[in-house]
Amino acid sequence: MVRTSGSRYDLVILGGGAAAFAAAIRADELGFRSVMINNGLPMGGTCVNVGCIPSKFLLEAGNEYYYRQSPQFACNLPGAIRCDFPEAIANKDRTVRLLRRVNYREVLEERKIEYVTASGHLQSARRVKAGGRLFEGRHVLLATGTSPKIPPIDGLERAGYLTNRTLMQRKDRPEKLLVLGGGPLGLEFAQMYAHFGSSVTVLESADRILPLEEPEVSTELAACLEREGIRIHVGARVRAVRRLHGRIRCELTNGEGGIRCEADEILVATGVVPNTTGLASAEAGLALTEKGFVQTDEHLRTNLPGVWAAGDLTGHLMLETVAAKEGALVASNALNGETRSIDYDLVPRAVFTNPQVASVGLTEAEYLRRGGACECRVIGMDRIPKALTVGDTRGVLKMVADRDSRRVVGVHIVSPLAADLIHAAAYALRGRLTVEDIIDMVHVFPTFSEAIKFAAESFHHDMSKMSCCIE
Repeated sequence: MVRTSGSRYDLVILGGGAAAFAAAIRADELGFRSVMINNGLPMGGTCVNVGCIPSKFLLEAGNEYYYRQSPQFACNLPGAIRCDFPEAIANKDRTVRLLRRVNYREVLEERKIEYVTASGHLQSARRVKAGGRLFEGRHVLLATGTSPKIPPIDGLERAGYLTNRTLMQRKDRPEKLLVLGGGPLGLEFAQMYAHFGSSVTVLESADRILPLEEPEVSTELAACLEREGIRIHVGARVRAVRRLHGRIRCELTNGEGGIRCEADEILVATGVVPNTTGLASAEAGLALTEKGFVQTDEHLRTNLPGVWAAGDLTGHLMLETVAAKEGALVASNALNGETRSIDYDLVPRAVFTNPQVASVGLTEAEYLRRGGACECRVIGMDRIPKALTVGDTRGVLKMVADRDSRRVVGVHIVSPLAADLIHAAAYALRGRLTVEDIIDMVHVFPTFSEAIKFAAESFHHDMSKMSCCIE
């Protein structure tokens, strides 16, 4: 229905990423009319344009180039290979354009979803102004995502810096790269460029990389990265950044004194900030959290009637899968009268370094913080027959179980196949399986997935003294 004051929809969506698309598609499937208003990244948002797709393409290209130079098996002799880095960037761009067309643009063309490129602004509950038009909705979804967070370091702005968005657009490769941040994003890019031949140093302010993961996970991954020549400084407090004679100079302390690091460029990977500037008028009264994310209840309602929020803008787990799940959930709750919510404890997550890191459920520290009592076991991949067979024993697996019931409440993995292995653990947590349930399941031999069973077995046995045929 078109009115003189604007257009009316069942769902007006501010944003064009995973949460927005999932909400619009679910609304269309339910028979409702929606519009997406996007003035951020190109269609598809972070994942397809500057996140999952381009970064994983470059990670795999770098892996192939790096590891082919040092074959795993002695019978395969190493040989010189070449890498055309500008072609890697061009190939990445072609892949992004293809997926943007196939997975997003063509999807819209096949559905009754309107797409508008304009700067949108929530004027009041259920009314959005964008591109000179007024869009009225029975419901409004805020899904504008986040942007890289730039820390207030002396001299950083003047010296110039890169983010994951700008670094992947460059066809030249820095010979020396400083990475500010030892979280998932920083580590993926550190190893990506190290594999392509850059000399990389990681600066992490916490006392270990991946500070939200289990300590055993952080220790194992740090050792793997350092063996590949990546330098890591933890407890690093960056005091100042300068650009002298075209090079970056970084002054920092790490608890042992002052350190000076130099490089061609510095990549800032210190987190994100929500895209809330200009999102809503002051009169609208949209409530935000202390960190500036849009505040929601368990069903993703905001404090404004008929206004919902989903995706990274909410500050929940910042994953494409979570954003899409939240977007679809909002459409079902808002338009179909459902009351769905997400148990974020059951969402698996991964870091696509090599070896990969993947986790689901709670860490030991978090389970204790919530008042639980637990037992934990850690098993090295050097105990897994498949890892020994293929000559790649990098990694560990930590299992956290409730002390009394032996129900598994967390699994944390470092392994070349961790991102695939974690789903078996996710099913176990969702099914509330115990250590004994996992032991009782027959696994395929030899596989990396046996690590989950071996970890469960280690609650009963000293695995260093057990045959691989243990049952």
